[in-house]
Amino acid sequence: MSPQSPGRPEVELEMDFRFAAAHRLPRYDGRCRNLHGHNYTLRVSVRGAPDAHSGLLVDFGDLEKTVRAAVLDRCDHADLNALMENPTAENIVVWIWDRLRPALPTLCELRLWEVEGCCVAYRGRQAPP
Repeated sequence: MSPQSPGRPEVELEMDFRFAAAHRLPRYDGRCRNLHGHNYTLRVSVRGAPDAHSGLLVDFGDLEKTVRAAVLDRCDHADLNALMENPTAENIVVWIWDRLRPALPTLCELRLWEVEGCCVAYRGRQAPP
């Protein structure tokens, strides 16, 4: 990961990842209470000033390795109920943030799609007003 360069314009870099996983929603009174699966799409967004020398905010290969190690290796073809009690899209995206943020200090947003056209966005825990 590149260090921030003061005075340089900030950019936002996004990378999409896909994984398949099963889950059931134990607190939901409907069909999703039953075990079923999704082909998820995860968009990871980082923001900052590119490195003055390389011109890069982050190397795409490094970002992929980080996301794979922290998230995909645990989630892909897994039962998400083994990772959390109530794996709604909203809870999954927060779970992913909590695993990525320590390794990606420039992380600014995650988007998680369970199905095409429906996603949850998360930008980290906000300070109370």
